[in-house]
Amino acid sequence: MKIVAVCGSFHKLEIEMMLEFAKSQASKHAIEIAEVAWVPGSMEVPLALDRLLPNYDAAICLGIIEKGETQHGAAMGNAVIQSIIDLQIKHDKSIGLGIIGPGAEPHHIGSRLEPHARAAVDAVFTMRQV
Repeated sequence: MKIVAVCGSFHKLEIEMMLEFAKSQASKHAIEIAEVAWVPGSMEVPLALDRLLPNYDAAICLGIIEKGETQHGAAMGNAVIQSIIDLQIKHDKSIGLGIIGPGAEPHHIGSRLEPHARAAVDAVFTMRQV
């Protein structure tokens, strides 16, 4: 199984850590992360997924949507997640969601990097059998 990882670079240090956890988890399932596509942030993830999914069996997306002082993050997060769901249906391929948030505060992020990254890979592994 070959997949693409679409990664938001706004929190690049944290996302690079998530990517390493995702690669480790992928190796446990004999999944190859054949391409890593960096985009500016989570908002750009759906467009990259739409362009890349035809070339792969599945995808994972890694990012962080922080809580801000306004509802911008929540609105953006809801739109991004809905778009990802729509892309799964459009392409009939699974997309593992490894986006922390919306509404993540700095103290929430560190403890979620590994479990979110590993869960994104586990989701595409499990869905290949459905």
